[in-house]
Amino acid sequence: MRGSLVRRCGILLAALALPVLFIGTASAASSSAKLSSATLNGSGSSFQYGFNQVVIGGFKQQQKAVTINYQPTGSGAGRTDFLNKVTDFGGTDAPYKSTDPQPPAPFFYFPTVVAPITVSYNAPGVSNLNLSADTIAKIFQAQITTWDDAAIKAENPKAKLPSTTITVVHRSDSSGTTANFTNFLVKASPSVWTLGTGSTVSWPASTQGGAQNTGVANLVKNTDGAIGYVDFSDATASDLTFASIKNSTGKFIKPSIASASAAANGASINADLTYDPINSDGATAYPITSPTWIMVYQTQSDAAKGNAIKGFLNYIYGDGQKLASSVDYAPLPKGLLKQAKAQVNKIVVPAT
Repeated sequence: MRGSLVRRCGILLAALALPVLFIGTASAASSSAKLSSATLNGSGSSFQYGFNQVVIGGFKQQQKAVTINYQPTGSGAGRTDFLNKVTDFGGTDAPYKSTDPQPPAPFFYFPTVVAPITVSYNAPGVSNLNLSADTIAKIFQAQITTWDDAAIKAENPKAKLPSTTITVVHRSDSSGTTANFTNFLVKASPSVWTLGTGSTVSWPASTQGGAQNTGVANLVKNTDGAIGYVDFSDATASDLTFASIKNSTGKFIKPSIASASAAANGASINADLTYDPINSDGATAYPITSPTWIMVYQTQSDAAKGNAIKGFLNYIYGDGQKLASSVDYAPLPKGLLKQAKAQVNKIVVPAT
């Protein structure tokens, strides 16, 4: 956790220097008019938190009158806060289901970045690991309970696998990371995975839960034999070891910015800018790649806040995309980015 904090602080300081780096450029965000004083409060996805920290810091340097607060409470809590209008915007890695309570007014999904969900592990002496969806499903259903199980050996014939007991770690909160991880297992291992998909699932009693991605990362790092699913940014910041995952073409792919971009490029985009890059086609696509969105109501009731939200989104789609890789996220595909920029103009802000 300390390493994560130091790394994020260093990157945030780099973001704070952006106005100097971009002086003299034609950046739309940095050349925009100064906004009126406003405070925006958001909550939700912990998956997007690392990116949010950096773009909030960079935007603050350009718009000093605007304060943006974001609490990484998990996607489920973020969706609930947003529909109850507790927050000005919400963060989520999974759209509302048709069976969920719905926001009381029209709103937009604004995609921001894309990134892998790693399968991180702590198996003594194992620095490289290949895992298929069927094997992952059996591990997380507690059907495979030791690291030297025959199924893991078959996918890693050269590895010296220990007899250590596997400790499965999952999210304890309502989580978009859980929704996308289990969505992968539903898609890629339909005959083995029986727990379904959602922001919460009924995990076996022998497993352990951690709050937010950082909580899972901490448990995996400090528990011999542990395995869990963690976003790429937090897994990298926590110095976790993660597996290569078998994709839809049969290749074992390492999680990376490039392999996440390949997955996103292969996904079809819906009219509301939701999309699903999980298990997408492509020889180089990482199969557990997650989208993430900021949710904003179409019609704003406060002019200062509405203009601040639009300014923040325009920053995300300008300078913010250049910052994504610095915190281990991939920028949006060009086609999706163009649509997202156009959607910002559809936010209705009252006259001042």
